[in-house]
Amino acid sequence: MKYLIVGLGNFPPEYWKTRHNIGFRIADRVAAGASAPFHPARYGDMAEVRIKGQDLLLLKPTTFMNDSGLAVRYWLQKEKIPDERLLVLVDDLALSFGRLRLKGNGSHGGHNGLRDIEEKLGTTAYARLRFGIAHNFSQGGQVDYVLGEFDPEESLLLDGRLDTASDIVRSFCLAGLEYTMNQYNNK
Repeated sequence: MKYLIVGLGNFPPEYWKTRHNIGFRIADRVAAGASAPFHPARYGDMAEVRIKGQDLLLLKPTTFMNDSGLAVRYWLQKEKIPDERLLVLVDDLALSFGRLRLKGNGSHGGHNGLRDIEEKLGTTAYARLRFGIAHNFSQGGQVDYVLGEFDPEESLLLDGRLDTASDIVRSFCLAGLEYTMNQYNNK
């Protein structure tokens, strides 16, 4: 079976280490674990990974966060991948730093990337792995916070949380949504 794994982020290099780009970093971790390089493709950079008979297309859209749905819709249609084999990797302000939550559907929760995917696909019924970036900013400081880098304490813990997120992606593709949620959510 084939899966589309989409890491959300903003593509220019100045955004690489920002909190908002954690989806890209999870996708990079999955690709690195399989020694799979990313290459330019339509609407993004793509890496192809094969894990125990499952084909994972890892996508980092180059459309900017607010137009992520364009890339997602294109690749789902081109590769004939059903929505239930889509997994979106995304940052989440509502979760404490490093907390990981896998869900099979839900609202965009104010996240512009998820909002655009929802609009382009016409559904909220797709899996998303939310990576907590916390809510440590004062009123009016959200943009600077999400486009800022992780603080030194968070940076020390980041590698381990990226490894766990990568494990969740693999489990989603090999064992399914329900099993993976039971194994990893709230831990």
